[in-house]
Formats: sequence, C-alpha cells, structure tokens
Amino acid sequence: MQRLRRIVVSCIGPGAVFAALALAGCGEVGGVGRLIIDPSHFDGYHCKGLVTQWKALVEREKQLRALMSKADEGTAGAVIGTLTYRTDYETVMSEEKLLQRTAAEKNCVLVATYQSDQTIH
Repeated sequence: MQRLRRIVVSCIGPGAVFAALALAGCGEVGGVGRLIIDPSHFDGYHCKGLVTQWKALVEREKQLRALMSKADEGTAGAVIGTLTYRTDYETVMSEEKLLQRTAAEKNCVLVATYQSDQTIH
C-alpha cells in the first residue's frame, strides 16, 4: 500500500505542479494573448491603417463575446466556450491594448468624435 501511495504521489505531483503553473499564467494581466503578440506588430502602420485594424479587432471582440455567451447557455457550455474561444479572445484584447498604445505614441485618434452642427433650442 505504501508503495502504491508513492507511485500515485510521484505521478500526480508533477502533473499538479504543471497544472498550477499553467493556471497561474492565465491569471496574469494580458493572459495568454500577451505572450503571443509581437510588441512591434503595429509599428509599421500609419494612423489610417491603425484605425482600420482597430475596427477589425473591435468587431472580432464582439463576435467572440457573442460566441462565448451563446456557449454559456448550453450544458457545460462555459467550459466549452472557455476552451474554444478564450485564447482567441485574450489575443484580441492584447492586440487592442497594443494598438491603443501604438496609436497614442503616434498621436492617432482611433475613434472619431462626432460633433453636430445642429443646436438644441
């Protein structure tokens, strides 16, 4: 029995350590997406290109949120949604943060501020 316990502990021990490290990486700011994105990814873009990329990223973020919400409705959907879409979602969020930082460095405006020429009386 003692021998069996040592075998189980020796097999579970490294697995538990690996799982803990993997989960610890998910809790960091930026998550997995931060590790995938090249910090100079948007450096070659001018303001117009940054705005185009921003719109595409915001649209992709909306799509992924909708897919994760839809997955949450089903049985065990939260787990499936997390496994399927979470990495893509974190990557998009990291790209958005990087793009915002790059746009700020280049003094670009990503979201147009509209002003009406109409006055309210």
